[in-house]
Amino acid sequence: MTIQSIRSIATSLIVLGRAFRPIRFTSAALALTFATTFGLTVWAPAHAEAQKDDYVSGSLAGSYLAGRMAGGLRDSDAAAHYFNAALAEDPDNLALLDRSFTLSLIDGDYDRAMDTATRLVELDPEHRVAHLALAVDGIRAREYAVAERHLDNAGNGPLAELTSTLLRAWAEAGIGDIEQALATVDSLSGPEWYEVFKPYHSGLIATVGGDETAAGAYFEAAYTADPDAIRIVQAWGRHLARTDRIDEATAVFQRFGTVVPDHPLTVAALAEIDEGRTPAPIVKSAQEGAAEVLYGIGSALGSDSGEEYAALYLRLGLHLAPTQPLALLSLADYYEKIRDSEEAIEVYDRIAPDSPLRPNADIHKALNLDDLERTDEAIAILEQVIEAAPDDYEAIIALGNVLRGRERFGEAAKVYTRAVDQIGRPTQRDWALFYFRGMSYERDKRWPLAELDLQKALELNPEQPHVLNYLGYSWVDQNLNLDEALDMITRAVELRPNDGYIVDSLGWAYYRLGRYEEAARELERAVELKPDDPIINDHLGDAYWKVGRKLEAQFQWSHAKALDPEPDDLAKILDKLENGLNDTPDRAALELRRNDG
Repeated sequence: MTIQSIRSIATSLIVLGRAFRPIRFTSAALALTFATTFGLTVWAPAHAEAQKDDYVSGSLAGSYLAGRMAGGLRDSDAAAHYFNAALAEDPDNLALLDRSFTLSLIDGDYDRAMDTATRLVELDPEHRVAHLALAVDGIRAREYAVAERHLDNAGNGPLAELTSTLLRAWAEAGIGDIEQALATVDSLSGPEWYEVFKPYHSGLIATVGGDETAAGAYFEAAYTADPDAIRIVQAWGRHLARTDRIDEATAVFQRFGTVVPDHPLTVAALAEIDEGRTPAPIVKSAQEGAAEVLYGIGSALGSDSGEEYAALYLRLGLHLAPTQPLALLSLADYYEKIRDSEEAIEVYDRIAPDSPLRPNADIHKALNLDDLERTDEAIAILEQVIEAAPDDYEAIIALGNVLRGRERFGEAAKVYTRAVDQIGRPTQRDWALFYFRGMSYERDKRWPLAELDLQKALELNPEQPHVLNYLGYSWVDQNLNLDEALDMITRAVELRPNDGYIVDSLGWAYYRLGRYEEAARELERAVELKPDDPIINDHLGDAYWKVGRKLEAQFQWSHAKALDPEPDDLAKILDKLENGLNDTPDRAALELRRNDG
């Protein structure tokens, strides 16, 4: 079997693995199952919960197939092991070396990643990312000449040029040549966005060199260029406080609080100033400065196409500064984006207990535990956070959301009330709190309270499409305020025309009003937007039946049945498939799965 055919099979099987979600194979188990089907030996764990040491070596083809499949399922840990196994069978294969290097680095296996990077640059002297990794490893070891040699081959293009030049400056700062380091930063010429990085890192370098006067000028320039960047705010504000410009420092942090209220780092900085303590620089060494380069760029690479590249930068930054909390939060966010809750939890656990960001990490750790069906643990952690800081608004909202997501609506409403009681006079930013509590009241069959909260949310944010949708739909279901309700849902669709759930609401509103032709038209569009939702398909079947398209109705109900609906919905679908739909005026129960956040 050729590598090309293996690639084709792997790609098709990855698609199959996604299509049959209820099977719930781990990536390793899925790889083993299909590789065995094709007569291949693979690395595979002895059971679904196997750890790294449980993998056993096998054939090149099998390991390659398993690695491709694990990668497609976004399990970087398993993918790294499978590709490393394949590499053991073909150690000079550039494609395998490249993938093994990337996955080992993302997995945090620095020893293997650097060994593989060394081999890569021997076989491919122009491999820029491998040179970058080896340069970072050199800075970490304080082997600055080694780092500079690799940086000579690491820059090509605006992003790579920015990275390599700033790292070179930090290597020069590492050997004590602050003047040359500043000149190196100043030599950068490129896109407009360079003009934030240049003064910021110049200020950090000047601070490490002990020149607070020069540092202040650089930080002020960076702050002027981007006053809403938390690290620039920290650097400038802490510099002001260190140089006895306390009122100015306080104003900088308070101004940021109007942009991001109650940010833990600015709250901590203000507390430090109030207590008369002198804030330390945010960077105290060349290693921390180089880590700041990698964190700053990595955290900015958040697009879908840049996620893996962002993880590479963040991991390299953490190689230099393993406890940098913002880098850890950004890396955990990467794992959340690829839906790897277990890895996200491990990263959150690395944030120091005394860090101002520890409560934030605990909140997100709890949400990931809930995603893993470990809800009791999640609730316990959130309760601990709230006990330590009873006014932690974010923790209270998170606890309410966990309870609401588990259909504990009465408990959720009580938790949200704790947050409402804290805010005093609500502002626009509080609309979601009333929206969430209103949904909880509605699901707890306490409509008068729900209606008040939903109206309050709409008062705070009149053009919020989810609130317009929920309140309008609820009124339609109860035959209340029909003209206003339909206008609200129509406006929600105008604001979110590609949201299948909101378009479904419009179609279902038409259905409830007996406007079946319009209902069928909108529900067809909703199905196009959300083809895998059983309830939207069920709704379209009902509309088809009402307009006399009964064969198409049967098809839509059959499709809805195949999409794993909730048990109560399944029973209704089965009844319709057997008996058709009652043609008397329809007043079905409120659809509870409309887009509820």
